[in-house]
Amino acid sequence: MPSSAGPSIDTITEGGRVTQVGEGQEADESAPPIMTFGAPTAGEILAERYELVEHINNDSAGRLVWRGVDVVLRRPVAVVMRYPGGDSATEMLQAAVAASRVIHPNLVGVYDAIDEDERAYVVREWVDGQSLRELVGADGPLDPARATAVGNAVASALAAVHATGMVHGNLHPGTVMISDEGRVVLADARTDGADSQETDVRAVGGILYFALTGHWPHAEAPLHGATAGHGRAAIPDAVRDASGAIAAPRQVRAGVPAYLDDLTMDLLDAQIAPPGSDVLAAELARLDIPAEDHFLESAGTLRFTADPEDDRSPLAAAGGRKVAIGIGGLLAVALVGLLIGISVLGGGDDKKGDKEPVAQPTASQPATEDTAPATAAVRKLDIGAVKIIDPDSKKRDELDGADKVTDGSLDEGWDTQTYKSAKFGNFKRGMGVWIDLGAPHTVKSVQAVLTASGATAQLFAGTSNFPASSSGDKDLVKNYQPVGDALEQYDGTTMTFSNGFNADQKYQYLMLWITELPQKEDGSGYKLGVQEITVQGS
Repeated sequence: MPSSAGPSIDTITEGGRVTQVGEGQEADESAPPIMTFGAPTAGEILAERYELVEHINNDSAGRLVWRGVDVVLRRPVAVVMRYPGGDSATEMLQAAVAASRVIHPNLVGVYDAIDEDERAYVVREWVDGQSLRELVGADGPLDPARATAVGNAVASALAAVHATGMVHGNLHPGTVMISDEGRVVLADARTDGADSQETDVRAVGGILYFALTGHWPHAEAPLHGATAGHGRAAIPDAVRDASGAIAAPRQVRAGVPAYLDDLTMDLLDAQIAPPGSDVLAAELARLDIPAEDHFLESAGTLRFTADPEDDRSPLAAAGGRKVAIGIGGLLAVALVGLLIGISVLGGGDDKKGDKEPVAQPTASQPATEDTAPATAAVRKLDIGAVKIIDPDSKKRDELDGADKVTDGSLDEGWDTQTYKSAKFGNFKRGMGVWIDLGAPHTVKSVQAVLTASGATAQLFAGTSNFPASSSGDKDLVKNYQPVGDALEQYDGTTMTFSNGFNADQKYQYLMLWITELPQKEDGSGYKLGVQEITVQGS
């Protein structure tokens, strides 16, 4: 929507990247000086159309952000202003031109770009909300489902940008905006940022990592123009070992599904070529679906490995959940589905050939031995996520180490603290180890290897996940139902729950609920460790 007061969007030379400035990015002392002469004032109307209502802040690039109103269309707008205009604002205006031509629900819309020589400004969509950085800083890391949804929205926005040949170049938790209604929008790209689409895609891994852990994995590469309160400088660095390698999300926080942990670390791994943003968006969209709706539930997440013989792919270990696949693989899956659909729809057309039609079992014609489905083989099921349930604790300081109970090793596990009595010092009803099988399965048995005999525990099952908080844990315990009886006597240190499972029911969420602790060998208190949990089913 061009204005008569200055060059319209269509008359400015198009730049190579998108730029959209987000709110909440304060300038520090090193920021360029802000205009004094010719400074805007509340109530002023720019280009006979945009009324300035409230000064929001000044960002680290020397731009003023105002909340305004389009008096013609009567809608709120953001006005991003730079002084002076002319050559000093050319880059900002050129990038706005490019942004205005990419329309996507997860990108902030750009409405106008005007150069008045004295000052230049970009008018764009107003977003009521906060950045991902602010949200996680205030409320803590997101649950896996919400983190996946944010990653899906960001990747979808990047796919739209990349389809035009442009690059965003400034993707971090401060440029991912989340509106009060839950809409995720990408803002504030920079023309002095990254110059490749691959860098954008890898940055999605950083967004997922931050959403899941509250830490940023790229602190060694500062943001363009980063200041205190803007960009990575205000975000805690990732946990690192002595060599500088970052800890995986599951090592930082319990409850992160293995498939989401794998995908995040693949995107951050410089040795693995990342997928295109469109492929990544498609994969995150698939994962951003309730588990009961997954049509590829047995496939797990896609692994973007460069080597098909990678030991994490099913080519190296038959039966694995992870699939190394690219665009061609996705097309092949779609093609197979299409051919199956055509075959089913055209199965009754005897004009296709001379073969006799195959008899199908009906209500009056039961399946024979040749048509009866084979019984699914019982196997060890993959566990997608695990976390500690502690509804009666205010400190919640016994949650670390949950991932060790499903790591395949009996050498380490999760331990309770030491209590003065078997019933958690009479402070708690109990504690639980919650597991997510990733999708509903028929379950035959659950086995838990403990550090000592003499504990009492019971298995529970539910149909919903709940937030990792005291209130969420209380809701989970309230809503889950017991499977079989509590176990007090068991084989050595191994508990096996095999009674109580309904053969006609599928289970996804299970919880080992511990109600009594064994006494320590030295008699100094009561404590229990859970070394490994395995689930058998189909």
